[in-house]
Amino acid sequence: MPIYEFECLDCGHQFEYLVLRNTPAAECPSCQKHELKQLVSLCAVSSETIRDANYQSARKKASAAYREKQHADHQHLHEHFHDAKGGGHSH
Repeated sequence: MPIYEFECLDCGHQFEYLVLRNTPAAECPSCQKHELKQLVSLCAVSSETIRDANYQSARKKASAAYREKQHADHQHLHEHFHDAKGGGHSH
């Protein structure tokens, strides 16, 4: 599994990030910024604990992104049907 090391250009925090097929773009766990520099790793040593933690973090972010999209889609449908019923518009 590809685990990359990053450094946040905003706050300087260094962290590892597991990249899966549906993983959202990496963000700094300290300040949530996306301005990151990928660090050169000389060797990749990964314990089961680190792998599990990174995997759970990636799943949590992917799940949150999915829920946010579902909410936005649901909200859009409400607005669409409200407008279709003449909600506030004069005909």
